[in-house]
Amino acid sequence: MDLQASVFLLFALFTAGHSLSCYKCTSVSGSCPQTTCSDGVTSCISAALYLVNSTIVTAQSCALPIGCPSGSINLGIAKIASSCCNTDLCNSQNAADPAVVPNGKSCYYCDGQSCSNKLSCSGSEDRCIKATGNFGSQNMVVKGCVSKSVCDYVSVLNSYVDSVSCCEGNLCNGAKSVTQSFLFLCCSLLSFILLH
Repeated sequence: MDLQASVFLLFALFTAGHSLSCYKCTSVSGSCPQTTCSDGVTSCISAALYLVNSTIVTAQSCALPIGCPSGSINLGIAKIASSCCNTDLCNSQNAADPAVVPNGKSCYYCDGQSCSNKLSCSGSEDRCIKATGNFGSQNMVVKGCVSKSVCDYVSVLNSYVDSVSCCEGNLCNGAKSVTQSFLFLCCSLLSFILLH
């Protein structure tokens, strides 16, 4: 009987809940300390925001409990790449710079004056995306190319913006012209993915 109790206790110790540890930082903060993720989090994430002026903002963190998108979003003036992993401290590297080789897919993107600009998608970006929202008194729209894995995840963003949708056909995200502030919405999307 003692052997059975010992085996049970040993099994219980090794199968007890293990909280995932990830690095948590941004390129602005400089240092990248370890953090213990909350219960239910099974992935670490690394993300990078690449702006057309060659500015790069990187971040590492615990992913959301509801999932972790690996892929990229190309908004014409900025590109966000993310990668996920599921072992302790596996997010020590920045997300890889997304591929720039066109894949034959085209989507519309917005440049601040018009949303009728055509963008050549690249790498794993096999869908078009359109996101709208009101920030302050300004209506904003972003459009571009996106990976399927990110599209599968965007439904959670609908609680933070008015609407987010993905579609599969070339130029399926419409060409309606709207004035907007892209950098603010890009940073909002990146911070949501990393910090919520």
